[in-house]
Amino acid sequence: MHTKRIAIGYGKENKWVSTPNPGAHTRKESIPLILVVRDILGYADTSREAKKIIHDGLVSVDKKVRRDHKYGVGLMDVIEIPIISKHYRMIPGKKGLEMKEIDEKESSIKPCRVIGKTVVKGGKIQLILHDGGALLAGKDEYKTNDTIVIKLPERKMSEAIRFEKGNLALIYKGRHKGMSGKIKDVILATATRKSVTTLDDMQTLTEYSFIIGSDKPVIKI
Repeated sequence: MHTKRIAIGYGKENKWVSTPNPGAHTRKESIPLILVVRDILGYADTSREAKKIIHDGLVSVDKKVRRDHKYGVGLMDVIEIPIISKHYRMIPGKKGLEMKEIDEKESSIKPCRVIGKTVVKGGKIQLILHDGGALLAGKDEYKTNDTIVIKLPERKMSEAIRFEKGNLALIYKGRHKGMSGKIKDVILATATRKSVTTLDDMQTLTEYSFIIGSDKPVIKI
């Protein structure tokens, strides 16, 4: 199975590329690692070269070596090439997902959006995160749309940032994708209308907002 570049939001050229395998992120919301290495970062000229780099274990995602060239990289994932000390984060841009170079210190954290909660054995609360992961919370004190900053690679909670007025959010979907601002207002959902959030002078669906900090962003954007 193949996908066109234009279908995943990268560039305008109508060229066939590999389709990402199902994984932490959905196919629609991820980019295969081979495309990241070859076309976005430019560390290879051909698919063959990119596959060798990946299969040789020279690329890691969230501090774990990934040898599958079809592995899907998605929102907020940290991609690293340790042999040359390069670190990147996948963030939303106007045309789709894009790579942002970050420093080594920042590469050890990853903000994750809470998209749901479940009760597991023992009555503990499990937080479901946007990247397919889950965390056990000691108390039922976190809500959907909050952000949990986790440490990599152990995926332990570092801090939590609430979805509330005054905090900073990044829009990762919709026509304002890639823009950020402070939350000024939140209109709650009704039976016929989805929740809407105002960031500075922009309005977006609440489900398109990703909290990234309180006084300042916890990541480079």
